[in-house]
Amino acid sequence: MTEPKNALRHAPATSRNRDAILEVLKSVLPPEGVLLEIASGTGEHAAYMTPALPGITWQPSDADPSALASIDGHAKQSGTDRIRPALAITTTDPWPIDHADAVLCCNMIHISPWASAEGLFDGAARILPSQAPLILYGPFRRNGQHTAASNVAFDDMLKAQDPRWGVRCLDTEVMPLAAQAGFTLDEVHEMPANNLTVVFRRRMA
Repeated sequence: MTEPKNALRHAPATSRNRDAILEVLKSVLPPEGVLLEIASGTGEHAAYMTPALPGITWQPSDADPSALASIDGHAKQSGTDRIRPALAITTTDPWPIDHADAVLCCNMIHISPWASAEGLFDGAARILPSQAPLILYGPFRRNGQHTAASNVAFDDMLKAQDPRWGVRCLDTEVMPLAAQAGFTLDEVHEMPANNLTVVFRRRMA
C-alpha cells in the first residue's frame, strides 16, 4: 500500500537536536542489538540515526496511531532496512514487545501525565537485561529549580495546556522513580537549548 504524500510529519526541533543525541547514543549503546524508541513522534530520529549506528536495529513506537504512517514513511526513505515497522505503544498499557537491548524516549515525560513516566520505567524494567540503558532526552529541573528562564516559560505553557504536564525534576522526581523500578543513574549530558540527555542503567538482578 502506498503511503499518502502528506503522511510524513516534520518536527523542527529534530534537526537541531539529532546530532547531539546521536553522539550520546554512540557512546552508551551496545555494539549491536534492538533499540526500542518510545514516543517516536514523526519518526525522523529513527531515520536519521539508524544508518549511523551499524549494529543497531531500531524499533520505533508511538501512542498516537496517526503517527505510525509518518514513522514508517521516514523509515522507508532512510536507506536502511534496520528500522522495524512502528508499534503502537502506550506506556501505561501492556507493551507488544518482550525484549530490547536499550530504550530511548525523547520529549515525552513532560508532555504527558506522570503515569506515563511510571509506565515507561516499569515497561523498560520488564524488557531490558541487566546494565542495559534507558535514555531520556528533554528539559529537566535540577534540585527543584529550573535551569533556564526559557524552561520556566515552557513549564508554564505546558501546565496551562494540561495541569498534569510539566518539566520534571530529575533529582526529586525522576531519579526516585527510576530507583523504584530498578534503575541507577549512569550519565547526564548537557544538550543544546537547555535540555539534558539522561542515561539510566538497569540494575543487575
